[in-house]
Amino acid sequence: MFPNAKGSEALSILATIDPISQGVGTVSTPWINVVNFHTFLAVVQTGVMGASGTLDAKVQQAQDNAGTGVKDVTGKAIVQILKASGDNKQALINLKPEDVDNANNFGFVRLTLTVGVAASLVSGQLLGVNPRYASADAFDQAGVVQIIG
Repeated sequence: MFPNAKGSEALSILATIDPISQGVGTVSTPWINVVNFHTFLAVVQTGVMGASGTLDAKVQQAQDNAGTGVKDVTGKAIVQILKASGDNKQALINLKPEDVDNANNFGFVRLTLTVGVAASLVSGQLLGVNPRYASADAFDQAGVVQIIG
């Protein structure tokens, strides 16, 4: 579409769940305001999963960055990944600002991963795609320390 545009101008790393051997339980990214991007992409990754381990992932919404009124975004959850076929896999969840409950003042989202049965290597990223007002790299989280090119 824009052959001279750099990927870092259109795609921002907004929040991450850095690679970790996550014990049984839930981990989430910080809350992200949906006003700055036209669309979002959640990237879910597994490494080696624990014996009989499972992974669920979903996008949740809230009314503010403190998580007020937290609830799931309808239709924005993966089919559970199982150890039997789930080592070293990826799943993607596409999201648009209009997918959240704007009528009830929901405007913040986060990615949530839930590991079941056994600790498993997992990670996740919440990416902003096609920013509304500035180059996407202006919104990168503090953990992004280099952009080359």
